[in-house]
Amino acid sequence: MKVSEFDYELPEELIAKYPAVPRHSARLMVLNRKDQSVKHDTFINLPKYLNEGDLLVFNDTKVLPARLYGRKPTGGKVELLLTDYHKPDEWDALLKGKGIKEGLEIKVGPDFSVKVLKHLEGGKFRVKLLGDDPAALLDRYGKIPIPPYLRREEEPIDREYYQTVFAREKGAVAAPTASLHFSNELLDELRKKGIETAFITLHVSYGTFKPVKTEKVEEHRVDPEFVRVPKETVQKILETKERGRRVVAVGTTVVRALETKPYEPFEGWTDLFIYPGFKFKVVDALITNFHLPRSSLLFLVAAFAGKEFILSAYREAVKRRYRFYSYGDGMLIL
Repeated sequence: MKVSEFDYELPEELIAKYPAVPRHSARLMVLNRKDQSVKHDTFINLPKYLNEGDLLVFNDTKVLPARLYGRKPTGGKVELLLTDYHKPDEWDALLKGKGIKEGLEIKVGPDFSVKVLKHLEGGKFRVKLLGDDPAALLDRYGKIPIPPYLRREEEPIDREYYQTVFAREKGAVAAPTASLHFSNELLDELRKKGIETAFITLHVSYGTFKPVKTEKVEEHRVDPEFVRVPKETVQKILETKERGRRVVAVGTTVVRALETKPYEPFEGWTDLFIYPGFKFKVVDALITNFHLPRSSLLFLVAAFAGKEFILSAYREAVKRRYRFYSYGDGMLIL
């Protein structure tokens, strides 16, 4: 399969620069794989497309303010972007500055430094966060690493809206964007209808924005990301299947977590790459945003819904002026 087969035309003005407020006011495209139908709605009406006993599985990762600015002992400026979680105080990071080498300590604040442990490749290094509470120090000194295609700096609205309402496990540098549409009000409406919820943790790395540079889809590789699928989530999934109800993955990160080791609780790393031809074993329905052309996330959605159906839906979304990407509208694929 050629990567060029997953291209589409998107006018620049349809890239959402800011979130929908309230969250649940974002538009919702509903795709039915059985009859190839497309409906148009808003997220607050999501419950009407789900049944009592269906299970929504969310990613509870929390986005850290992972962009830092510091100085070398000589006074030279260094910009750091944490990209890949290893431990709360150990990350891979992209560093911009002169004379970056192993052993260097970069001063971010009076109580916070970053030590360069080793060079990985290009401008990427393994680093250690030095301070009493790394997460608290990131909150104090860091900036939210909003997606590069927004072409703007972090603003106060991003601290709230580039984070899910249920975020709790600190470790992501990008949001699980399908979940950004879920307000507390929408979650209440889902509960009233008897729709169940469960959580996994997948710390989204900066690799989610990595462009596909191969010509063939099959030759691409995704970066490993930390994932935890708890025993209680697996139990809920099994009970849902026994009831004959659907497991609805909220976002591509949830799909990858659940399909890495189907029906098994585990904690570790996943580099599962899903593209057309993949056989899904756990996920019955998917909520997702509109993804970049030629991206691994678009490959995953095409694998789930069918390439032609998805690309047709994207063309219709452009025609109807849906908002695209992280802060954009979304779709439910049944």
